[in-house]
Amino acid sequence: MILNCVAYEHGHKLADIGTGDIAHWLARPDAFVWVALLDPSAEELAQMQREFGLHELAVEDALKGHQRPKIEEYGDMVFVVMHLVEPHDDELLVGEVAVFVGKNFVLSARRRSERGFLGVRERCEREPLLLERGAGFVLYALMDAVVDRYFPIIELFEAELEGIEEKIFLPGSARGNIERLYDLKHSTSVLRHAAAPLLEMLGKLHGGRVPAAFVSTQEYFRDVHDHLARINGSIDTIRDTIGTAIQVNLSMVAIEESETTKRLAAWAAIFAVSTAMAGIWGMNFEVMPELKWRYGYPAALGAIVFAALLLYRRFRKVGWL
Repeated sequence: MILNCVAYEHGHKLADIGTGDIAHWLARPDAFVWVALLDPSAEELAQMQREFGLHELAVEDALKGHQRPKIEEYGDMVFVVMHLVEPHDDELLVGEVAVFVGKNFVLSARRRSERGFLGVRERCEREPLLLERGAGFVLYALMDAVVDRYFPIIELFEAELEGIEEKIFLPGSARGNIERLYDLKHSTSVLRHAAAPLLEMLGKLHGGRVPAAFVSTQEYFRDVHDHLARINGSIDTIRDTIGTAIQVNLSMVAIEESETTKRLAAWAAIFAVSTAMAGIWGMNFEVMPELKWRYGYPAALGAIVFAALLLYRRFRKVGWL
């Protein structure tokens, strides 16, 4: 579905145009066309391929989706794939935006995402001096918006981790904490798979040889690179903390199991002594001390209770009970 198809010249919006008028506006030397698609069909991408002269391999990637974040050059055109990570209930939804950038056009194709880029277009139109830089600045604005959406997710991860750390030493919470930590680790992996490859590839757009459309916007992509470096650093820090927290929780589980084992051992010792004493007096030999004594039975019970209480007090003193 075509969301927007707009022509710009010298940083100002000229008109909303139809797809049949794209060739006319591309022929103007100082104009460029910005088209936004949502879940495009094969027919729509084929039409855009004819209008903009897109490379067939890039079109194939945009049509299939589920691509790794990347930046590729096809002659004078640059093809960029970015992951759109959006929190939804207790999980992260991963969408995708493929962007084709040429000297005088920008085409974005968004898939599996609820949040659009209408605010990005409005921001660019409010800054005509920057928009005058052309398609390179539009890609920067789109990329900056995608990367900025990663920061709130980092904050959600940190808040979740702080909540788990507050409960880490509460009795009986270790197993639940471990489950939450593994869920959080999986979520950080999702964000890492979106941010890390983009950080690796972004060097193609600033410093050294860059495509012609990005010569005047290198400092902006350097700023995005810095943001991605911060995000990846935060992800690594969170993952290290998660690893430490998991080890602490496993230690707490082992400690709890050890405490349970000690209690069971203490009670087993108490009952073992009582059982041994009862077994001795229950052998029923004919010649036994106090066998015919009137108070023999109460005395035996008293001795058993005394021994049990003595052991109980001892185990309480050493912390086993």
